[in-house]
Amino acid sequence: MAVSIVSVAHSLPVAAVLVAAALAGCSKPPAAEDPVRAVKVQTVGASAYGTAPEFSAEVRARIETPMGFRVAGKILRRQAELGQRVQAGQVLAQLDPQDYRLAADAARAQQASAQTNRDLAAADLKRYRELRAQNFISGAELERRETTYKSAQAQFEQAQAQLASQGNQASYATLVADTAGVVTAIEAQPGQVVSAGTPVLRIAQDGARDAVFAVPEDRAAQIKPGSDVAVRGWAGGPELPGKVREVGASADPVTRTYTVKVAIDAATAPPLGATVYARPQALSHVGAPVIKLPTSALRQEGNGSAVWLVDKASMTVRSQPVQVATADGNEAVIAQGLEPGMQVVVAGVHVLAPGQKVSIYQGKSTPVAAGGTVAAPASAASR
Repeated sequence: MAVSIVSVAHSLPVAAVLVAAALAGCSKPPAAEDPVRAVKVQTVGASAYGTAPEFSAEVRARIETPMGFRVAGKILRRQAELGQRVQAGQVLAQLDPQDYRLAADAARAQQASAQTNRDLAAADLKRYRELRAQNFISGAELERRETTYKSAQAQFEQAQAQLASQGNQASYATLVADTAGVVTAIEAQPGQVVSAGTPVLRIAQDGARDAVFAVPEDRAAQIKPGSDVAVRGWAGGPELPGKVREVGASADPVTRTYTVKVAIDAATAPPLGATVYARPQALSHVGAPVIKLPTSALRQEGNGSAVWLVDKASMTVRSQPVQVATADGNEAVIAQGLEPGMQVVVAGVHVLAPGQKVSIYQGKSTPVAAGGTVAAPASAASR
């Protein structure tokens, strides 16, 4: 009995040690601290706005006329082609003139008949006047002959007008250019039957040229007639001066934009239909002081944009909502939310959390400037 008591007494410390070890294994380990992340920062400051808004424009003729026949008929041939330069009086297309020629022949025959009737009435009137002078006929009979002559004369004049009209109709079967220019559209083909006035082709008249582009509603009111616009070709070349000639009074029903026409010199203007870029001076803010940030500094927060600000005292970050006004090249122009002197994280913004400790990233090497002087690292300069 004594032996068992002694063995139990000796086993108690061992059990206590085992229980303590088990309790120690079940306890939670101490929480790991968030890592200190190295970030690139930029000190907020005013800088000059560097870009101006440009709009894609098209070179058009000041006057572009749809050309069509003044009479109906079937197109027999079309001599003009798309892009062809034409001169005033040049034949563009022709209708089948057979019906109009027949109508003109009929009018010519009617004129000949009316002329014969008039001549006969004139001869009768002359003879009856001589008889009246000899008192062989009454005055009433002479008046009837005079009336007959006047009626025959009127019918002759009517036949003359009808012949002239039919002659014009026949000449209208040939479509000629009213002025020199370039064919910009073909809207009818040979063999097609067209009615009077139906456009067959369009001619851009030589002379003044416009650069035409569209602007959104919020900017249309800032562009005034007479204001300067710089125009440059899509394929390069010298910049051309221009002035706003017209601003659309109503918005396009589909795009809801307003058309702006800029007058440019025809002698130096690019070819018709060429693409150019128009830069209205009224919308330019080049040189204006603004706050700009790289787009990498922005992140989405709710329905708006935000940046991370660095607290210099605690070296932690906090979120700051900002309002983006527009873009200037590859940078975002900030309208509200930042003040000069603030430090903004510009790289690695998506791995940060509010209150997280950070350190300022330093470049691995410091470049040496010309002459042996040490230049400031890019990260330091950005701060």
